Amino acid sequence: MYSIYSNIRAALRFLMFIAVILLYFVLAIFKYISTSDPIERRKKLTKNGSFVANLIMKAFNIELICKENIPEEEASLILGNHVGFIDIVCLVSLRNGVFITSLEMKNTPVLGQIADLGGCAYVNRQNRLGIQDELKGMVDVLKQGFRVVLYPESVASNGEQVLPFKKTLIMSAGLAGKPIRPFVFNFRKVNGQPVKYEDRDSVCWYGDQTFLPAIWRSLKLDSVTCEIEFLPLIFPKPDEDRTQLSLRLHAIVNDKYVPFTPDMNIQVNTSPTNNNPVSAY
Repeated sequence: MYSIYSNIRAALRFLMFIAVILLYFVLAIFKYISTSDPIERRKKLTKNGSFVANLIMKAFNIELICKENIPEEEASLILGNHVGFIDIVCLVSLRNGVFITSLEMKNTPVLGQIADLGGCAYVNRQNRLGIQDELKGMVDVLKQGFRVVLYPESVASNGEQVLPFKKTLIMSAGLAGKPIRPFVFNFRKVNGQPVKYEDRDSVCWYGDQTFLPAIWRSLKLDSVTCEIEFLPLIFPKPDEDRTQLSLRLHAIVNDKYVPFTPDMNIQVNTSPTNNNPVSAY
């Protein structure tokens, strides 16, 4: 009986999700065609994305805890761990910014149009010959005063670890004279209970999974509680060693990340603090 109920509820949520996406397209297309200046247009598109992200969170019944939210006017390179579409929606709902994504995403039907109308910038992760031009493009966007969001793992992980950070694009902050704002994203509860290992494939989107099956599994959940913690600013120098900088940033994020591991169920069941509420800041 519960399975039937969860499928019906997921279907209703999916319809709400589709309605929100249609609203996103209508608002974004209007802002796109009514604004000729490309910088001003991108500002309007990123703000629209933030507005719609909050509606998507309601469709998925996502509760978000934010620790140390950044100032609205902060222009920085924001980077952290990536486990799928939920962390993107949560991050956009807090602070709008220009997301760096792949040309592969740009060429994906529907998702590519969503990215275009969200003011995204693109990199070619299949061919690194143009990496210096892409780096310059990121520097230009940062100098224009935008927050730029980079997932330096380059792909979503399966939640079991923070993947190694790619180095080159991180250097855009130092070259633009802007700080880096690391963040860490964690799932805290699923269906009102501490996260278990078997929840992983219901909340993470990674590997060869396609979009619709991934979001359907998430829509079937009662609720999801996530947490984003923004960490202290890092001020890189233009000539800083990119390997050392990427390792430093990875260590900062990894130190705060709670991975999905088979033994986390034991830890959840035996921890004397697992019933303590998580406070929002």
